[in-house]
Amino acid sequence: MDAVPDAILQCVLSRITNARDVSSCNCVSKRWKDSTPYVRTLYFPRSSFDSPSSSEGADNVIKRMVSRVVKLEELIVYSPFSPDGLASWLSLVGHSLLQLELRMDNLNDNQGSRESPSKLDYVGFAKNLESLKLWGVLMVRTPNWDVFPNLKNLEIIGAKFEDPVLSAVLHSCPVLTRLLLLGCEGVRSLSIELPCLEQCKLDFYGMGNCSLSLTSPKIESLEVQGCSWIRVPETKHLRKLSISNTAGRVYMVDFGSLSALEFLCMRGIQWCWDAICKMLKLASEVKHLYMKVEFTGDYDALQPFPEIDFVDFFNSHQKLQKFDIHGAMFAALCQKNSLKHVDSGFVIPFLEEVVITVRSPLNAEQKMSTLESLLKYGKSLRSMVIKILEMKSCHSSADDFFDEICRFRYMNHNIVRIE
Repeated sequence: MDAVPDAILQCVLSRITNARDVSSCNCVSKRWKDSTPYVRTLYFPRSSFDSPSSSEGADNVIKRMVSRVVKLEELIVYSPFSPDGLASWLSLVGHSLLQLELRMDNLNDNQGSRESPSKLDYVGFAKNLESLKLWGVLMVRTPNWDVFPNLKNLEIIGAKFEDPVLSAVLHSCPVLTRLLLLGCEGVRSLSIELPCLEQCKLDFYGMGNCSLSLTSPKIESLEVQGCSWIRVPETKHLRKLSISNTAGRVYMVDFGSLSALEFLCMRGIQWCWDAICKMLKLASEVKHLYMKVEFTGDYDALQPFPEIDFVDFFNSHQKLQKFDIHGAMFAALCQKNSLKHVDSGFVIPFLEEVVITVRSPLNAEQKMSTLESLLKYGKSLRSMVIKILEMKSCHSSADDFFDEICRFRYMNHNIVRIE
């Protein structure tokens, strides 16, 4: 290393990110110490100050290290810190920071969250950020932020919100292209208008009765969990869509044209049948369809899916390449009238993979007929996986049905697999 030119040494050391390692480099030699100010990223893990070697506080250690860096571009702090400590670091390096990630740990700090200025307020010192990630944050008061003119990526994981506060936060980030809100509580109604947004993932805790309105003409990927009412009018670029509600019901979906959609995932305990039909109709160009909805029915009435005509369904989804069917949807395709009128020219042209989850031995004959039809008409089918969950039946019909599936698998072992 002594023979390495200074420029190369600085380049090597600038790729060290862990704060402990950077600190160790300072002790190697004066030449190494003179090179460490050229690091671009400082990362302080959760355990950074579990065994302090001196009485100096964590806030002061972090401040001393960031103050030695010429142009810090990324700062990641998972170790505990105070509002004053954060203010002191960001006042030094906020102008150069492009990426900031903080573990706030103030979800239960109701008193501290109403103090002014707060930790969130000081984040506004880093006005040139391109990426901001916050973990475990309580947002019951609108942070004192100006507009972040360059912020493209915002991730908030584990948070409690008030609706107006979240709206104000998003209003401060007008050029976002990626938004991720995971494990967030307190949201009841959210309206998002972000003209540059391309990727959005929203995961709301609670009763599953949130309402969402999203207006983003460039949106390409959207994942929503915990909403009962969803409205997304501008969707001509949307390629990936996932809607899930594990705590509540999906009552209404209102989307624009889904002509570019390639992947659709529908999950949840209960969806209104109108919402299911609307999504299946809009997603006529989809290539990968994943359906795991247990029941339909309005309000408290849990009802099974009505019959879905096998031929009509695949004629309406000509481009389908992969189909994941769980329980209720498979049963709906297996009704006795579904395969009565099959035109001689009917074919499923592009279907290559099918994953089927079977939960009940009821209507075993129709289910076997549907499995056989998938093989018969799926001219491009390469793989069929049949997943058999623990069947809630002590009757011998469950054993007979399983024997039939095993026989079916044996006769088509090059395509069919049982899990």
